[in-house]
Amino acid sequence: MGFLKGTKIYSIFTGYCPVCHSESMYSEANPFKLSKTLKMKERCGHCGTKYKIEPSFFYGAMYVSYPVGLLFAGAAFVFSYLVFGIGLVPTYLIMVAVMCISLPIILRLSRNIWINFFMKFDKLKATG
Repeated sequence: MGFLKGTKIYSIFTGYCPVCHSESMYSEANPFKLSKTLKMKERCGHCGTKYKIEPSFFYGAMYVSYPVGLLFAGAAFVFSYLVFGIGLVPTYLIMVAVMCISLPIILRLSRNIWINFFMKFDKLKATG
């Protein structure tokens, strides 16, 4: 994914600092360690960017998590019902399972998208 470095997509999918793309914003790389899923570093160790711009900054990410969750549920529906021809009730159960299993990923993706609305890549901070 290094070829995307310098783009918002890189920061969104890797969880790296949106300004320098040099290190992860999260204290734990594995989102499935549930006690640490949303634990973020205060600042970037490379460029010093403060991640929480203001108190309760990431509450806005809940507005992003809804459409992200719909994408996951929609993909589960398309694959189980339309591609594999599974019945509606089992498809619904598959969708619920996919949503439950992918919740930590959805939460992190939503935060990454949200912070990238407000910050942009700075080539000078990335090299310096």
